[in-house]
Amino acid sequence: MSNQKEITKKDLKKIEDYLYEIPKTFRSDMRVPARVYTDEKMLDQIFRDRSLGQTVNVTTLPGIVKYSLAMPDVHEGYGFPIGGVAATNIAKGGVISPGGIGYDINCGIRLITSQINYDEIKPYLEEVMNQLYRDVPCGVGRGGELKLDFAELNKVLEEGVSWAVKKGYATKEDQEHTEHNGQMLEANPDNVSKRAKERGRGQLGSLGSGNHFLEVQRVAKIFDEEIAKVFGLYKDQVIVMIHCGSRGLGHQVCTDYIKTMMPALEKYKITLPDRELVCVPFSSAEGKKYFGAMAAAANYAWTNRQIILNTVRQSWERVLKGKVKDTGLKMVYDITHNIGKREKHIVDGKEMDLCVHRKGATRAFAPGRPEVPSDYQKVGQPVLIPGCMGTSSFILVGTEKAMETTWGSVCHGAGRAMSRSAAKRKVWGATLRQELEKKGIVIRCRSNAGLAEEAPIAYKNIDVVVNIVCKAGLAKKVAQMVPIGVVKG
Repeated sequence: MSNQKEITKKDLKKIEDYLYEIPKTFRSDMRVPARVYTDEKMLDQIFRDRSLGQTVNVTTLPGIVKYSLAMPDVHEGYGFPIGGVAATNIAKGGVISPGGIGYDINCGIRLITSQINYDEIKPYLEEVMNQLYRDVPCGVGRGGELKLDFAELNKVLEEGVSWAVKKGYATKEDQEHTEHNGQMLEANPDNVSKRAKERGRGQLGSLGSGNHFLEVQRVAKIFDEEIAKVFGLYKDQVIVMIHCGSRGLGHQVCTDYIKTMMPALEKYKITLPDRELVCVPFSSAEGKKYFGAMAAAANYAWTNRQIILNTVRQSWERVLKGKVKDTGLKMVYDITHNIGKREKHIVDGKEMDLCVHRKGATRAFAPGRPEVPSDYQKVGQPVLIPGCMGTSSFILVGTEKAMETTWGSVCHGAGRAMSRSAAKRKVWGATLRQELEKKGIVIRCRSNAGLAEEAPIAYKNIDVVVNIVCKAGLAKKVAQMVPIGVVKG
């Protein structure tokens, strides 16, 4: 790294409540200011790692417009901070950076509603969680039931959820309620390496490990009855949330293209303060190739979550048929929080063709945007913000202010406050399991050590993070959920 300068609180200028800026004058290589959504207390946590410095580094990217952004869940990542958002102007040589998308391409959240109340499922909850744990593969390297040959995998990479619809794993309604309809048309399977395909062809329909989960939740609170009704939500309803991504395939795509792009920096005369920000012009041959591979990995991830949903439906039916009035499960929405998208936004009064990087950040599109599903057009896009096992999760909706100020983006979760190794030093997994089970949360996981890594203490306060984006006007609360059953890898 070069040209690094320590940031202090004095360097931050308060723009408005919950929004601070490090001006362009802070460092000579900054092309635009760096902004962070936070409050005073959360700012103290942000200063504990390099995430603000990384947010400043992002401002040096060629073609970046307006500012680089950090959400309140921001924490240190590879190149970009996790919780970072940046948009580049494609027509003016704007770049695409794998570090601004992340290794787990299209890691995302899927929300499904049942027509069952908490009291109805309570007698069968352990049985339901046992069945889900048996049926949905989870854990490091663990694959799914589908073993695809390369020809069939290429179809998944190209078609995404459209492939799942054809194969009977998805309904048209599932697809319509998936961001981007679960298929980026720019996907090019030929741009995905054989190694990436080898890693991914046996993992479709699996959760993986780390912070990925399958949670059965109870709707604890409704904040907006009208919007909740549109999404099919009501108090004490049982719902299911799935959090996972593109598994080994997406990780390998990122690894491959970081390696490929490094020599291209000199070719395009790109100078960076941190080589982890490696990038190429979006419209270059290398940029187009990476975008095609990234889109293919995104299609894989949407299909992965869809196959898991199909498995959950089967497990649900197997355990609950004849015991509850309705075993149907309906998709509310599937949203990604690690992706690069080509989007049109208004910049200084003009419509601009942008490459929007959202790494650990999620879309929060306002009512009326064409990307919002037709039945949600009047209320806006569902925004799904998960908690961590013992904490709440939230459903929000996007706002017009988000469209105007953050490229329609908000936080993606609580954000880590502690490394995995530090969490394991502070938390005993078996003890954590007992504490969660005392709260009535049924836990199913492959190891107590893995459980400790994802302990609630390792994360920022989800309520505070969500309140910041809502008070800043970027989103509006619809509902709050609490976990009643958790499957983790």
